[in-house]
Amino acid sequence: MDIEVEADLSRAGRTDRLEDTIDYTQVRAIAKETIEGESVKLLETLASRIADRTLALPRVEAVTVRVAKRPPSMAPIDGAAVHVSRTRA
Repeated sequence: MDIEVEADLSRAGRTDRLEDTIDYTQVRAIAKETIEGESVKLLETLASRIADRTLALPRVEAVTVRVAKRPPSMAPIDGAAVHVSRTRA
């Protein structure tokens, strides 16, 4: 899984303060809680839920979540992945 977050981090670049950036431990916690706490059938559902919750974090302006699976039953294909993107309205 990959989670790409877009935000204006110019202030954090100037101040070097954690308070001025995105709390990446929260992003990780959102992904972990969503994966472990919910039973979903589709990669699209999982990625959408993670994206929506991540977008609710302060400073996050846009997010893209990539979720992949590689079950043996998909041979000869190595795997399947979805990308879900959300932006703040």
